[in-house]
Amino acid sequence: MNLREKFNSLQKILKKLNKVVIAYSGGVDSSFLLKAAVDTLGAENVLACINAGPAEPAGQLQRAKEFAQSIGVKLKTIETDELSDPNFTANKADRCFHCKSRICRILVDIAKEQGFDNVVFGTNLDDLDDFRPGNRAMKVFGVRSPLAEAKLTKNDIRQLSRRMKLATADLPSSPCLASRIAYGLEVTEQRLRQVDEVEEFLRSLGLVEFRVRHHDIIARIEVDPKDIEKVTAEPTRSKIAEKLKSLGFRFVTVDLQGYRSGSLNELLSEDEKQKNL
Repeated sequence: MNLREKFNSLQKILKKLNKVVIAYSGGVDSSFLLKAAVDTLGAENVLACINAGPAEPAGQLQRAKEFAQSIGVKLKTIETDELSDPNFTANKADRCFHCKSRICRILVDIAKEQGFDNVVFGTNLDDLDDFRPGNRAMKVFGVRSPLAEAKLTKNDIRQLSRRMKLATADLPSSPCLASRIAYGLEVTEQRLRQVDEVEEFLRSLGLVEFRVRHHDIIARIEVDPKDIEKVTAEPTRSKIAEKLKSLGFRFVTVDLQGYRSGSLNELLSEDEKQKNL
């Protein structure tokens, strides 16, 4: 299918869903889905729900609120309290399943209480090929993924977002902060804040595509390979080291492989991945 056919398919899927609660983060995918749903169904038939928990990047909430307001959709803030769940804080390979399950349960309850027919997430087609235990939670709770069902990839969504002149079109991906913490290392509010503060600092240096991976006393910085020289040259190198040590890291490293999505999954065996899909 070409891009127009995929978008038409998305609209047909949304029309059948009728009234939807959307799990909204303010990122590229959920913002595009939100706009498409409002345009297709009308704002009165769409409710955006955003998680304001400690695992979400601090600067994302305000941007998300502004976008939702700009398209006239109602926005509800939810608190998932994931740090109270030992299955989440233990940070094993199934962490994402437990987190997404809590979100799904809350959104399904909201949909029932407020008369909405379906709960939908902004999962795209590419996400189905990645190691994402959260996708299993959506199946358990009957949550739909209209973007994936319409065969829309991340690149498709960015292209369509540009055509629709959405400010989110070229935003870098920014998943849950817990995805930066090495498996087996307890997820705590302090560690989440460490990651968030470091990434905000790196963003202030002009970096766009990067991650900070938390390995307890070691911070492993992944940047676009073309930016490796930038972060290792003075005075930037010293600024980064000083900042990260002030936040509690003992050692600061730069990954020579560069930024890659989900690099912590490289620590998992194939058996662990298959067991949690």
